[in-house]
Amino acid sequence: MKALFGQQNSPGEEMTFVFQERENLPPPGDHEVKVQVRACALSWVDTKLLSEIKLKKELVPVGREISGVVLEVGSKVTFFQPDDEVVGILPLDSEESGLCEVILVHEHYLVQKPEKVCWAAAAGTVRDGLRAYTALHYLAQASPGTTVLVLDGASPFGTIAVQLAQHRGAKVVCTAHSPEDKQFLERLRPPVARVIDVAHGKRDVAESCLEETGGLGVDIVLDAGVKLYSAEDESASKSQLLPHKHDIITLLGVGGHWITTEKNLQLDPPDSHSLFLKGATVSFLNEEIWNLSNVQQGKYLSILEDIMEKLSSGIFRPQLDEPIPLYEAKVSMEIVQKNQARKRQVIQF
Repeated sequence: MKALFGQQNSPGEEMTFVFQERENLPPPGDHEVKVQVRACALSWVDTKLLSEIKLKKELVPVGREISGVVLEVGSKVTFFQPDDEVVGILPLDSEESGLCEVILVHEHYLVQKPEKVCWAAAAGTVRDGLRAYTALHYLAQASPGTTVLVLDGASPFGTIAVQLAQHRGAKVVCTAHSPEDKQFLERLRPPVARVIDVAHGKRDVAESCLEETGGLGVDIVLDAGVKLYSAEDESASKSQLLPHKHDIITLLGVGGHWITTEKNLQLDPPDSHSLFLKGATVSFLNEEIWNLSNVQQGKYLSILEDIMEKLSSGIFRPQLDEPIPLYEAKVSMEIVQKNQARKRQVIQF
């Protein structure tokens, strides 16, 4: 049985991916479930986070969002029985690679998969759904009457965030990084309030948002990274499409929430003063917190159940690429690790 792992020989070096032969698994422990994996979504491996929380190993398991069928359950498992269809996210400290035919998982990391949701959609939506919920339910409350700005709304995460905000009754504005993204966002149903085309620096995000909200500013901003310095200090390609942190502070309304994915965000005293005058908050979006502490386990599982329910009822319509066979997983993972995939990559067994 083969499984995919990532290797990083020295810090700062690109990760390489290798298939390793696995011995047959032992019977499941008391609270463990043996799962036959049917689909596994690929997401970027944060080696820096792993080394910071002392989980860096020579071989890092790859592929954590899985869906599959329960083959066998441990003696104390209460949630599942054999032949149940399940979906979940393997924890950061998991020894198991999701890109393996059969794995062992603790029952508290899995939920039931609805019958009408296909394997690839379940695995491909669970992480983006968790991020969207963390942002729009726990860090800020998207509700009727609020205006939400989703930057890079056509990314796999952006799409789910737009759909969750709309379902909550919020008015959604989003940015598009290319003409294809703009077309995709304009075709979404229900329609978004405005798509701001930022390709080639066409439109000013702050100006467009203030225009859309009658000068009041937006209630919630969900960024996809920000420019921290002036243009000449940063690498050109990717950062051209990102708004400057000053733009985000400008377009925030009174009492607004800025939810950032920029882990190295630096705010200078004038930035903090502007945020203070607006009574605004800055929150950092890190969906790994749910699995780093068991205190929130019940909430975490109810979020996963809700994501599956929304997927089943068609509220979530994820941005998935065509399912990929296991033998191409290595190449796909290299693309994902370089942040070059525009749709969610899912390996189907």
